[in-house]
Amino acid sequence: MTTRHCFALDLKDDPKLIAEYKKYHKAEEVWPEIIASIKGSGIEKLDIYLVGNRLFMIMDVNADFSFETKQQTDLANEQVVEWEKLMWTFQQQLPWAKGDEKWLLMDNIFTM
Repeated sequence: MTTRHCFALDLKDDPKLIAEYKKYHKAEEVWPEIIASIKGSGIEKLDIYLVGNRLFMIMDVNADFSFETKQQTDLANEQVVEWEKLMWTFQQQLPWAKGDEKWLLMDNIFTM
């Protein structure tokens, strides 16, 4: 059984930065270590959507997935840390983010 989690984050509102961010997210451009980290954490499917400068990320995870474990594993992985630092050059916090929060977990308010 899978569980779905949805997140939001903004990109800096700059067409050149948005285009570059999209380029990094073409399947052949994402670093292999990032894909391995995602798959190894129990994420079975991950989609990112863009409208304007707002990103939506949808993750389908298996029963082995843990936010805490994923965070600890990512912080111990130099390639993931480097990727996140690079991505932060394009991203900006949502106005209601606290501290160093990036991707904010969204509440599901309707399902059909």
